[in-house]
Amino acid sequence: MSGLGGLPFRKMNGLGNDFVIIDLRAHKSVTMNEDAAIMIADRKKGIGCDQVITIEDRGGPFMGIWNADGSQVDACGNAARCVGWLLMEEAGLSNTQFLTNSNPLKVTKVGDNRVSVDMGEPKLRWKQIPLAEQMDDTRFIDVKLGPIDNPVLWGPSAVNMGNPHCIFFVDDIDAHALDRFGPMVENHPLFPERANVSLAHVSSRYHIRLRVWERGAGITKACGTAACAALVAAHRRRLTGRKATVELDGGELGIEWREEDNHVIMNGPVTHEFDGTLPDNL
Repeated sequence: MSGLGGLPFRKMNGLGNDFVIIDLRAHKSVTMNEDAAIMIADRKKGIGCDQVITIEDRGGPFMGIWNADGSQVDACGNAARCVGWLLMEEAGLSNTQFLTNSNPLKVTKVGDNRVSVDMGEPKLRWKQIPLAEQMDDTRFIDVKLGPIDNPVLWGPSAVNMGNPHCIFFVDDIDAHALDRFGPMVENHPLFPERANVSLAHVSSRYHIRLRVWERGAGITKACGTAACAALVAAHRRRLTGRKATVELDGGELGIEWREEDNHVIMNGPVTHEFDGTLPDNL
């Protein structure tokens, strides 16, 4: 496991989306890998989490993200709040920034255990998401579920917030079996890098109810990048304004797609669950 055994970790969550966070800045010869991430994330044999997060030194703090299935991804909004909170607590600061594979993230304390993250600009062109086929209007993409002549779900939006998202807008998010069709859409041929899959219900111009199937993790209580993608998609379809509360199974996030710089700002709580040491026999 590349020397991970015996290292300290912190267990944290953002709205129930939980993480094992391992600080490797003082252990530069130690690396995370697919097998180690799977073992750590296992809820029966390991510690248990949706994602394993590393904090590394790459000319500044860097956040690495490993899904429960061992796949490495580029963005995780809820983890960004947790890592930002740890770095700000460590340095006694009210704001900081760190690197990811996607883009640098700026974070700010906005209250007790509450953090705001500048998630950057959404990517909306078909090649940026990416899609396997050219689609000039990614507000409505050609994905259908059910009979061809009478699909149950169709015409979702696609947005990249550091990772690809597919958002279906529906009248009732509980009327559809996300656990059944989520993995189908995640692995749809249209998404060469797979996709996070969401069901969104817009109850007003200021409120979105959201459930998320996260690629590599399954149904999660919350997904920060999915909340950002849902707000962007809803505004592009003229269903909401540029600012709304996004309600997930684990709680609420405040999302704003700023007009002045096109950046998406997410704010929400962080929870520190416990600290521990990685066992040698993971």
